[in-house]
Amino acid sequence: MITSVDASSRPTDHPTTVPISALVLGDSPRLAGEDPGHIQTLAEAGTDLPPILVHRETMRVVDGLHRVQVARLNGQQHIAVTFFTGEVREAFVRAVEANTSHGLPLTLEDRREAARRIIALFPEWSDRAVAEVTKLAPRTVGTIRSSTDPITQSNTRIGRDGRTRPLEPAEGRLRAAEVIARRPEASLRDIASSAGVSVSTARDVRLRLSSGENPLPASMRPATDAPADDAADRSMPRRTSRPRTTAITHPRRTSVVMDVLRKDPSLRYTDAGRFILRWLDSHVVDTPDWNRIITHIPPHCGYTIAELAVGCAQAWQQLAEELQAVIDDTVPASQSVAS
Repeated sequence: MITSVDASSRPTDHPTTVPISALVLGDSPRLAGEDPGHIQTLAEAGTDLPPILVHRETMRVVDGLHRVQVARLNGQQHIAVTFFTGEVREAFVRAVEANTSHGLPLTLEDRREAARRIIALFPEWSDRAVAEVTKLAPRTVGTIRSSTDPITQSNTRIGRDGRTRPLEPAEGRLRAAEVIARRPEASLRDIASSAGVSVSTARDVRLRLSSGENPLPASMRPATDAPADDAADRSMPRRTSRPRTTAITHPRRTSVVMDVLRKDPSLRYTDAGRFILRWLDSHVVDTPDWNRIITHIPPHCGYTIAELAVGCAQAWQQLAEELQAVIDDTVPASQSVAS
């Protein structure tokens, strides 16, 4: 299955030269086609233009239609190209990415139409994955998706990290419960991978089942079923099991946590431990640090840095879930988890 990560990172070949007559033009994300004024500007600049991007299998120009017209205007018979190898639908994604990152930018309507096409080509992509390619807001992509043909919509979404998540959380939880019933010895990572849910969801489902509870929280159950289910849950005997890992809802300041870690002998007196401490020192951010940088961030960089912050937060959240999974898979049932 092609993910948003795959489509944007396909390798390209080294530049070469091909006859312009061998190229296939068209299928541009620009609804109005090439801009004559931009072509004239490039032609008058008199500078060497970068190679165009061409889909190897079809010889269709993925990025560089304006440069092809400039070459023709200058009487050239050949043009420098870089070949792209991948599916035809991936080529369109590359075209949109290229035209939103450099050269003449796509208009808002161009990007909205590109989002519609990408949703049709990759219905399993998440709104954020499509938004990253088209430079639209995820909410805008969601609105566009809701107006598309429901037949083209998928029951799962692939995010920017390449991970598949169910569109309906309840369905994912029920699949996780089935995996646990078939393979009670499976690790949280295996359960999450098989059911298409996050590690934290797999953990919660396993804990609910081990306690005799419904794998679905009351908020995910049909209103008509909730009272009966709740009564059944209360009547079922509670089985003793591994203690639920304490949720870290109010973390201490990072400076305090780092002081605790620096005093830990297993980290302080081992090479691996010292490497971990150095890595953490260079990656953690304390809230007071924000005041020293926010006022100095150029306004036009604010959104980009905010996007970086969100990405880092998601990465740290994933790390937290992985660590919790390791703890839940390794801590004996008789040993309590320290809060």
